[in-house]
Amino acid sequence: MIIKSTADLVKDELPIEQEAMVIPEDGGAVSGLAPTEPNTQITEMIKESESMARLFCEKKLPVMVFLDSHHPGKPENPYPPHCLVGTPESNLVPALEWLDKEPNVTIRRKDCFDGFLGSIQEDGSNVFVDWVAKNAITSVKIIDLSPLYE
Repeated sequence: MIIKSTADLVKDELPIEQEAMVIPEDGGAVSGLAPTEPNTQITEMIKESESMARLFCEKKLPVMVFLDSHHPGKPENPYPPHCLVGTPESNLVPALEWLDKEPNVTIRRKDCFDGFLGSIQEDGSNVFVDWVAKNAITSVKIIDLSPLYE
């Protein structure tokens, strides 16, 4: 049995190169498992993400935001508990909260590390694939604010 990577699954489903915009959430970038001291790398990452998001929204381009929203007691190995439903880290970082009011932004909560796999519905459809088709997207830009957990 051949196991495909998520990238291969996406390529199979979507006939795209790689420019709509997908932004994950806080994911511990500024709360929860984030560094307790100011972190220049995270600050710059958020500034760059906000700048890119504003550019896309000003041009009325479609933006999808993935929010990790895990249920307590449901582990996501190998990661420690993070982005638990109802905690600040399962929401957008404060600098990106304005995205919630943008008409061209789709916010998708997921209980999976992977936005593509986390968008598969019980009936086999995929919210991300449907969003790409609905918006006639031909390329995708992905920005990730989630720090890697050690």
